Amino acid sequence: MDLKFECDRRSYYGPYELIAYKSNTNFKVPKNPVGRTGVIGRGRLFRWGPNHAADPIVTRWKRDKNGNIVKHDETKKQILEFVAIQRRNTGEWAIPGGMRDPGEKINKTLLREFKEEALNINNNENGIGFNKFERIVVNTKNLDKLLDKFFKGGTEIYKGYIDDPRNTDNAWMETLACNFHDETGNIVGNFRLMGGDDAKDARWMDLSGSLKLFASHIDLLREVAIMRRAHW
Repeated sequence: MDLKFECDRRSYYGPYELIAYKSNTNFKVPKNPVGRTGVIGRGRLFRWGPNHAADPIVTRWKRDKNGNIVKHDETKKQILEFVAIQRRNTGEWAIPGGMRDPGEKINKTLLREFKEEALNINNNENGIGFNKFERIVVNTKNLDKLLDKFFKGGTEIYKGYIDDPRNTDNAWMETLACNFHDETGNIVGNFRLMGGDDAKDARWMDLSGSLKLFASHIDLLREVAIMRRAHW
């Protein structure tokens, strides 16, 4: 733990090496444990070494107008839908998620990122959510209770190093991805999705191996499909 900057510099990958940043200096920086990227320094990332993120994968079963679960015509497996957001900076579709704030517990990061990016809600201490793009103020105390309960039932999908275009030789992304599944579709399945914060759009999307998503998010979704025995 780095108490000065209130962040956890430990890597899910394990211990990593410190190397000289440049040959004419004693300044030591972390060495990417996976290998060279062709870029030295910290790049566009906040911290040297591991930059911890959290990715909440929220799913439900796709249903027809009569409420029956839809199966894929070819694989005959049930089709999962997941909450996808469109990144504001690149336009790519992705799983909601983001960086862990200093001193923040990871379960709080998962919930906060989902609320900010997929529901466009930022809470203050009184439980009042502010939708900053539509400038709507709503009471979210009941919503918070529902979300808190739902996000306690997640299943860890992956924890470790991830391929990311921002990775450098000395700074890299790591994530904890958890699946939060709404089996009946009556909990978060009824929420109105709206992109917020770093997301300009949010929607339910069919989970499929043919999707083109940001970074290595497709790999995380494949693990969810396998776990839920869903169409891929």
